[in-house]
Amino acid sequence: MAEENDSPESAPEAQVASQARWGRPARSETQKPPRPRRATKLERRAAREERPTTVRTGRRGPVRSILTLAVVTGLVATVAIPAYAAWQPEAGATTLQQLAADGAQTLVVASDITDSTLARGSYSATTPDEISKKKAEEAAAAAAAARVQAAATRSSSSGSYAVPAGVPLVAPGSGLVRRPLPYFNNFGAPYAGHRGTDYMVERGTPIYSVADGVVTASSDGGGGLGVTITIMHNINGHAVQSVYGHMLPGSRTVGAGATVSAGQMIGQVSDTGLAFGTHLHLMIHVDGTRVDAEGWLAANAG
Repeated sequence: MAEENDSPESAPEAQVASQARWGRPARSETQKPPRPRRATKLERRAAREERPTTVRTGRRGPVRSILTLAVVTGLVATVAIPAYAAWQPEAGATTLQQLAADGAQTLVVASDITDSTLARGSYSATTPDEISKKKAEEAAAAAAAARVQAAATRSSSSGSYAVPAGVPLVAPGSGLVRRPLPYFNNFGAPYAGHRGTDYMVERGTPIYSVADGVVTASSDGGGGLGVTITIMHNINGHAVQSVYGHMLPGSRTVGAGATVSAGQMIGQVSDTGLAFGTHLHLMIHVDGTRVDAEGWLAANAG
């Protein structure tokens, strides 16, 4: 009996018989263990709720921080970049410190004002008397110019006349005696019986009174002298008569009886009458005696 119970061949049979008795299938020793039971939905939900908070935030925390940092960086860039673009340093700007380094005694002031020269007129006098005399001469010249301009609109005995544009109304120079022309080219060749001095110059050149005076004759029919003006002057107590011949028709700016000033324009150069070439025929009489016109001007004209 002992051998029957310990026999390895009889053990499986007994096991099979036992399982058959309880209604279960017999399982051999080589079968796998049963699978563990799967948790239900309630059990899984309860397990998730029981997890610590640090576990849940530990996975999403770095992502949220990165997103926050990106948003802040974008806002800073949106504000800073336009502001930097709007502000640009001025090229070539010089600071006061740089100026001080170049020269402590130098001051540079920005300005749009250009250099200009102070004008003091034509005054070269230094004493009060000289200055007053200079002012009086300039005032007389201005008055003469005004009279010439007014005379340009009047009519003379020969008809109407006008001063051409661009012709100087006052002679250059200063003093009681002025030259009758602004310039001339040369003297005319003298000949027998010729009285006066001929100043050869272009047609239309202005003619000026040699001094203050009163017009005694003004005519377009002066015989051999053509268009002529005669003026009487009182210069330093001497009676001086000046005669201007061969003038341009219609150029006379003064008539008989008019008062003129030294350097005042009275007409223009031409070749009327018995003339060869355009020129001014000038005669000067001092106290009734004819003198060389150029010699008298050289000695008296300013």
